[in-house]
Amino acid sequence: MPNPTRTPTPKPEAAPSPEMIQEQIRYFAYELYEQRGREDGHDLDDWLKAESEISAKAKTMAA
Repeated sequence: MPNPTRTPTPKPEAAPSPEMIQEQIRYFAYELYEQRGREDGHDLDDWLKAESEISAKAKTMAA
């Protein structure tokens, strides 16, 4: 029988898969596009900014 006074040990979070990172980048880049008022011509800028931020977050999770 489990001990009810003992707090379970949290499981370490696994690093996101490359597919998950790609999806997060895509989603965040679209958010940036919407925040700008859906102004065309900045797709590469949005993608690179999203890629930079999401990749940095993924690296800190993996460490």
